Amino acid sequence: MSAADTTTTAKVPPPRQAPPPAVAKVPRARRTSGAAAAPWALLAPCLLILGFVLGYPLVRLVTLSFQKFGQSQLWGFQPAESVGLDNFKGVLSDSEFWAVVVRTILFAGGAVVFTMVIGMLIALLLQRVSGWVKTLINIVLVASWGMPIIVATTVFKWLFDSDYGIFNALLSKLPGVDMVGHNWFASGTQGLSVIMLLVVWGAVPFVVITLSAGLTQVPAELEEAARLDGAGAWGVFRHVTLPILKPIIVMLTTLSVIWDMGVFPQVFVMRGGHPEAEFQLLTTYSYDRAFVVNDYAQGSAIAVLTVLLLLGVVAVYMRQMLQIGEVE
Repeated sequence: MSAADTTTTAKVPPPRQAPPPAVAKVPRARRTSGAAAAPWALLAPCLLILGFVLGYPLVRLVTLSFQKFGQSQLWGFQPAESVGLDNFKGVLSDSEFWAVVVRTILFAGGAVVFTMVIGMLIALLLQRVSGWVKTLINIVLVASWGMPIIVATTVFKWLFDSDYGIFNALLSKLPGVDMVGHNWFASGTQGLSVIMLLVVWGAVPFVVITLSAGLTQVPAELEEAARLDGAGAWGVFRHVTLPILKPIIVMLTTLSVIWDMGVFPQVFVMRGGHPEAEFQLLTTYSYDRAFVVNDYAQGSAIAVLTVLLLLGVVAVYMRQMLQIGEVE
C-alpha cells in the first residue's frame, strides 16, 4: 500500500458567505403616514378641479342669498348690501314657494317610483330572454340613454302635440275614445305627467343596466334552495333577490331623487322657456326669481334651500348604506 493510499484527504470548510446588507428600517409611524397620504396625493388634482368648478359657485351662491342683489348691484350702480336672513324669511313666508316644494316632491317621488319599478321589471325580463333579444334591448336602452335631453324633450313635445301628436291619434283609435285636439298642457297635472314620463324614459336605461349587473351576482343556488322550500317567484324575489340587490337599489333610488328634483331643461323646453305657475318646480322657480324677476338674492336663497333639501336626502342615503355595512 502506498503512502498516497494511506493519506486521508483533509476536509476544506465551506467558504463563509458574506452577511446580507443591512436594510434600513423605516419607522412605523413614517410608513403609516406615507401610506395614508398617498391616496390624498392621487386625489388632489381631482379635488382641486372640483373645488374650482363647484366650490366657488356654491360659495358665491350662499353669499348672494344673504345680500340684497338686483340689477342695480349687478351693473355696479349700487353696492351689495347684507340683509341677513331676510331673503330666507321672505321665501319661507311665501305660500307659492311651499306649493312649489310640494309639487316638486310629488313630481320627483312619482318619477322615482315609476323609474325603479319599470327598471326592475325590465332587468328581470332581460334575465329570461335569449341572447340576441337581450343584446337588442340593451342597444335600444343605450341609444335612448345617450339621446340629448333637448332632443328627447322636442320629440316628446311633438308626440303629445294637440294638433299633430301621434299619441292623441293612437288613443283616438280605441273604441269610445276621442282625443283629437286634446291639449295635454292645458292643466298642470296632465302636463307634468307628460314631463314625468319624459324623465322616466330617460332614467330607466341607467337603472336597467345597473340592476342587470346586480342580478348576475345573485347566487343561483340560493334561488334553487328557496324554490325547493316551496317559495314561488314572488317569494324568491322578496327573500333572495331583493336583499342582495338592496345596496344597489338604495344607491339608484337616492341618485334618482337627486336627479329628478333637479329637473330643469325638460320643463323649460317643454313650456317654451316660460313655465306657467302650475308647472313650476324648485329649479325653474329659482330661475324665474333670479332672471325673470331680476331678484338674484331671493333666487339664490331658493337654490340654497333646494341644496339643503337634497343634503337631507343624501344623509338618509348615507345612513342606509352604513346600516347595510354593519349588517354585512
